[in-house]
Amino acid sequence: MFSIDLTSRIPIYEQIYQKIVMLILNGTLAENDQLPSVRSLAKSTGVNPNTVAKAYQELERNGVIYSVPGRGSFISAQNYDEFRKKVLEDFDSTVNEAFDKGISPGDLKDRIDSLHQSYRKENRP
Repeated sequence: MFSIDLTSRIPIYEQIYQKIVMLILNGTLAENDQLPSVRSLAKSTGVNPNTVAKAYQELERNGVIYSVPGRGSFISAQNYDEFRKKVLEDFDSTVNEAFDKGISPGDLKDRIDSLHQSYRKENRP
């Protein structure tokens, strides 16, 4: 489904969370699509199942996914305007934290450009 950057400063469970959110926003995952099982995703990404479970728990707590006992985890119905608003609020919070730590707007722009380029390479058909 996707890869994890084991050298990133972003915790692995957050990378999983962010990737699933991104897949929803770009239309790759839609309402009621089933996610891989915790064990399956852990095996394919090479991470601990507890880490995947933590990401799924956060996604469920935030209403992004829902679980059906014995069946798995599925994408919840999304109010895309609200979902997009939440993602941008999280982004704004992170940018403000970066400013507080002395990171310049130019450095942030360079980082966004780099992430966008990596995303495009990773998600080409």
